[in-house]
Amino acid sequence: MALSYVVLIGWTFLILFPLYWLLVTSFKLPIQVAQGPVYIPFVDFQPSLHAWKYILVGDLSNDTIRVYRNTIVVSLTSTALAVVVGSAAAYALARFDYRPRVGAILTFVGCVILAIVAVVFHTPWQIAVVSALALFVILLQTLGRRFQRSLSNNDIAFWLISQRMLPPVAVVIPIYVLFQQLGMLDTWGALIISYVAANVPIVVWLMRDYFQTVPIELEECAAIDGASHYRIFWSIVLPLSLPGLVATSLFVLVFTWNEYLFALFLSSANAQTMPLSVAAQNATRGPQWWYMSVLILIMIIPVIGMAIALERYIAKGLLIGAIKG
Repeated sequence: MALSYVVLIGWTFLILFPLYWLLVTSFKLPIQVAQGPVYIPFVDFQPSLHAWKYILVGDLSNDTIRVYRNTIVVSLTSTALAVVVGSAAAYALARFDYRPRVGAILTFVGCVILAIVAVVFHTPWQIAVVSALALFVILLQTLGRRFQRSLSNNDIAFWLISQRMLPPVAVVIPIYVLFQQLGMLDTWGALIISYVAANVPIVVWLMRDYFQTVPIELEECAAIDGASHYRIFWSIVLPLSLPGLVATSLFVLVFTWNEYLFALFLSSANAQTMPLSVAAQNATRGPQWWYMSVLILIMIIPVIGMAIALERYIAKGLLIGAIKG
């Protein structure tokens, strides 16, 4: 028992020490940081509010407010959209049996490739898209019917989550070019669309397991009483899956809140988010740890507060997911 407490205290110290380092560093003067590792306020060093004043009410206050607002809007909007879209897709995969034919999928991919090649050879993209769709319909009604092999819901779910296995750096340049052509660089819309596309597979993968734990007899009784699929989904399935929705939403929110690579490529000044603001403190004058500490603390406090407030939902949601897995 004593060994367990020693290990627990040691692990707690290991986990909390980075947060304590951030906190004490935010109250240090630059010269105190340069003098070496000192950690005890009023004993090793005299605390100062100069970094907090510079970030919150000083020269950087306007930039901090703008960047913080961008982070909140982009993170909350993209999380809400990803959870709504992903939950609907997860429910469909959990309750309905899809059998897309391999031939139809290959035909669609081939038509998309032909459209891209046509655009490369200076064909107007509108003509290329319409021609590709027409060709796809013709091939689907003729050659597509000859293919009998089809995929299952598990294949579709695995294909969705496999999109997250691809390193983001492999796709960020095409995404940058896409939004550049659309004139959407450095806007909330570009970041929100990118984050929704990146997080929907995670929502589908997690929520599909939660929806499968909901007794299907409840839905069958509601269907007998005349409820539609949408009514069953919104009035019965979603309330019963609330712990899973909360846990999944918090995961997605944390991923979005801390995301750096897409924000680096797709935003510059107007849509810049907090991770970029923290990284900007490592400038030509070297890393300014005292300013970084203040920005990081401001950045993580809302997420920690949400995790504490929703702790009981998260614990229950993770437990259900563990049992299901």
